[in-house]
Amino acid sequence: MKKILVVDDSALMRRVVCDIINSDGRFRVEDTATNGEEALKLLQKNTYDGVVLDVNMPRMSGIELLRELNKQKISARVVMNSSTTREGAKITLEALELGAIDFIHKPLSIMDAKADKFRRRFLNILWEAVTANLPSTRRGGSLLVGQYKFRRAEDKPIVLRNSQPVTGRKLVAIACSTGGPRALQQVIPKLPGNLDAPVLVVQHMPSGFTESLAERLNTISELSVKEAEPGDKLLTGHVYIAKGGTHLKVRKGRGESRIEFSDEAPREGVKPCANYMYESLMDSEFDQIVCVVLTGMGADGTEGIMNLSKKKQIHVLAQEQSTCAVYGMPRAVSMSGLVNQVVALEDMAQQITKNVGVRRNGC
Repeated sequence: MKKILVVDDSALMRRVVCDIINSDGRFRVEDTATNGEEALKLLQKNTYDGVVLDVNMPRMSGIELLRELNKQKISARVVMNSSTTREGAKITLEALELGAIDFIHKPLSIMDAKADKFRRRFLNILWEAVTANLPSTRRGGSLLVGQYKFRRAEDKPIVLRNSQPVTGRKLVAIACSTGGPRALQQVIPKLPGNLDAPVLVVQHMPSGFTESLAERLNTISELSVKEAEPGDKLLTGHVYIAKGGTHLKVRKGRGESRIEFSDEAPREGVKPCANYMYESLMDSEFDQIVCVVLTGMGADGTEGIMNLSKKKQIHVLAQEQSTCAVYGMPRAVSMSGLVNQVVALEDMAQQITKNVGVRRNGC
């Protein structure tokens, strides 16, 4: 049974969160705290499997607590309890940068908090957090074609596909979920400004958070990064992040590709869904799609890439297990036989650049 620390200054929210956690036999609320200062004292002397942390609290906020945990080198698997406001989204992204594994946005009312939908999502995120890897920072290159990489006992060995040289127009399409915002900060800013391809990103996030993610990445990247808008033309050297709460697709027309959104139901339990993005590229004018699958729970991306491979030349890069927060999405695509390279996170930008190239002399 996983021991959980709940940190929130609201007695009512603490009670609701504790009731949800204790309703699941996998968890037990071990301790509670009303602010970051109390939580820090508990974390200095006790070990917990997970921490549910509020953002805004008196005496020491959730962000201040994360900074202090980093300073004192105290390891904790943290899920943030975040608001859906614009400022709340920015603070949540800062928390993810500081090491929080994931977040759940607070419901608008106590009735919503007690709803079964919120309970299921909360418990799923908490379970993924307490069982997540703490990614390593070791150096490591990608596996060579023909090599095998063994995973858990129930997994088959990963056999990598041979790559075929492709000329013409290329596009990079990235899929990620839990741990993704932090992973993207180790990939997008390392890509050169003259990258010879547009970049699409589907990061599983609710509405309101992807705009802040795009703004943050844009300030630290050579590439131009934005939250995608309907009608955006796919330009080389630009990164387009799918808007939370809607599905991103690519529409071909008159020799150019533009972004459109659709409002289908969630697929793989998520919205946006990377499968829709990959499948929309089947009729695009791009000659090769470099598909990148980063950390995340579930299997989103695998079915879409499989369907895309029936009509397009693809090159698939999967994040290496020890550098993933959650090895769900990379594992699923690796087990499918579609992967050309398994790449440590710190080497991913280099491999993307190698596969799509750069523009010469400003061309």
